[in-house]
Amino acid sequence: MRHHTEEITFDHLIVRRGQAFNITLYFRNRAFEPDLDNIIFVAETGPMPDLAKGTRAVFSLAGRHSPSPWMASLETNKASSLEVSLCAPPMAPVGQYLLKVHIDSFQGSVTAYQLGKFILLFNPWCSGDAVFLDSEPQRQEYVMNDYGFIYQGNKNWIRPCPWNYGQFEENIIDICLELLDKSLHFKNDPAKDCALRGSPVYISRVVCAMINSNDDNGVLNGKWSENFSDGTNPAEWTGSVAILKQWHATGCQPVHYGQCWVFAAIMCTVMRCLGIPTRVITNFDSGHDTDGNLIIDEYYDNTGRILENKKDTVWNFHVWNECWMARKDLPPGYGGWQVLDSTPQERSNGMFCCGPASVRAIKEGEVDLNYDTAFVFSMVNADCVCWLVHGGKEQRLHRDTHSVGNFISTKSIRSDERDDITENYKYEEGSPQERQVFLKALQKLKTGKSRGHYQADSQSSKPVPRRLNSPSLRPSDVIQVSLKFQLLDPPNMGQDIRFVLLALNMSLQFKNLRVNLSAQSLLHNGSPLPPFWQDTAFISLLPEEAKTHPCQISYSQYSQHLSTDKLIRISALVEEKSNPEKILVNKIITLVYPTIIINVLGAAIVKQPLSVQVIFSNPLSEQVEDCVLTVEGSGLFRKQQRVFIGVLKPQHRASITLKTVPFKSGQRQIQANLRSNKFKDIKGYKDINVDVSL
Repeated sequence: MRHHTEEITFDHLIVRRGQAFNITLYFRNRAFEPDLDNIIFVAETGPMPDLAKGTRAVFSLAGRHSPSPWMASLETNKASSLEVSLCAPPMAPVGQYLLKVHIDSFQGSVTAYQLGKFILLFNPWCSGDAVFLDSEPQRQEYVMNDYGFIYQGNKNWIRPCPWNYGQFEENIIDICLELLDKSLHFKNDPAKDCALRGSPVYISRVVCAMINSNDDNGVLNGKWSENFSDGTNPAEWTGSVAILKQWHATGCQPVHYGQCWVFAAIMCTVMRCLGIPTRVITNFDSGHDTDGNLIIDEYYDNTGRILENKKDTVWNFHVWNECWMARKDLPPGYGGWQVLDSTPQERSNGMFCCGPASVRAIKEGEVDLNYDTAFVFSMVNADCVCWLVHGGKEQRLHRDTHSVGNFISTKSIRSDERDDITENYKYEEGSPQERQVFLKALQKLKTGKSRGHYQADSQSSKPVPRRLNSPSLRPSDVIQVSLKFQLLDPPNMGQDIRFVLLALNMSLQFKNLRVNLSAQSLLHNGSPLPPFWQDTAFISLLPEEAKTHPCQISYSQYSQHLSTDKLIRISALVEEKSNPEKILVNKIITLVYPTIIINVLGAAIVKQPLSVQVIFSNPLSEQVEDCVLTVEGSGLFRKQQRVFIGVLKPQHRASITLKTVPFKSGQRQIQANLRSNKFKDIKGYKDINVDVSL
């Protein structure tokens, strides 16, 4: 209980560093004589244990003649047994250890015994550990909680996606240690790798690179397209356990497929399992700046359609991790939460990983601090420049200093609510401090001091405008017309999308507007698909007049063009006859499914049968096939449940009842997902409290 490892389903002893644990030695012939007998313990980890590297420790009872930071002390001495307290130092390498004992008796004989194996983890409860977190509610949330939410959707419609982290489930700790041993660091120099496993900075970079499979046989193969026929669509996953167990069962072959939220969820599972406080973060409108100028260039044609940009993109949302640790490798004040991003985007020191980057360093624009701080800064605080491409020429429409990095979100402590932590990453948009930090970061990048993704010779694709301290004048200010899209109904999947374009003439002159409207699907990483709807409108406005232009996109128009991400971008490119300026306005719509309803029938008690009712429906006005329901929940189901439903008729509602036997008490969560040939991720969840058996 003192080591907070009782939740872990495992046969061996599991302890945390910096905290004592007791073992009992039993003797056959006589009692231990403390003044005459000498007991020496040996603890070894890795394939080549070494005293100098810290992977081998030799220490005696009561510390006699022992320079080792490991400690052993006598607790009780009985006629045929000896209880001993052992303690690993708070900086010891984590991993699996072999414990041996040498007994040097007064009779002159030396006997050696192999006592067995134990696993040593990081200890956020120990003030001497680099991952010490001085808040019990935070430790319970960021280390002990085995479920949570990952926020998806868009900044105007943020939805929680339930997730089963399952870090204490059977075999997961074995798989996490196996993951360390499969890394390129271990393969290249196993002795050095094991010696460095006492550092959370080092461990986090190793794990970060191993979650993706770009450099090695990592856990997940990423894919950002529409064809997932040779694997699992990332939207279908509801937990980490099935993914990690599949990776292990196939001889550590990468699992197909993951995207950013799946990478971050797996990383959260591994890091919490190892004892490092970790949370999952979502950044809405996340920049991906490849050339290091802190500018995201977006290109549009004269219909308002966004064009694919192979370099810079704005992801509708992007998900990463924060891990809590001291940063003795940085100047004082930059410890605490660190960004780690296992989604393979750019290389860091030759490998696809990102971080740890200090959140405070990001906020202060200290982009030259290790690791990859400049890249993370651009994800939350780059500027966006929109260009019109027409007749082989590019016309700059406007520069937006506010659009990148919104509603940075994570699950709250002790509740299912969302915490907005944007202020941890940047000063308020539009404030003098925010622009000052942006300029500081840009200057550091220009002088080539960054040691992260960006090199001194990085060149911008376009010259950086001189007046960086203030945003450019928007075309709507020049033309003096305000434009905005507004939905008339909730955007429910299977129904027509009804919306209006609101136009307001802010001048005292007559305005004659030509409006090119378009709609296209987007992937969540910002990649556009071809337009499926276009229209042209002519709007005449008297001085200071407001008008609404109604629009409708039918289900039959968009149904065949949707990606799994269910994102539609509607755009309007507006021009006024007497002005060369053009106004671009757009809105991203996330189509909504009805949620799965889960009812727990009766009281939930450990080791007592429990019935769970799952109610789901087909929201479409057409038949769907190949329906599969998956249900899981740590401490409730021993493995993920898969129920083949088959065909669901249009608008049909159905239910099934599953039976299980809870095996862990406390607050638990059930996660469910329904997929078919027409949709992949209708989800639901239910929090339940499991009582101990009577």
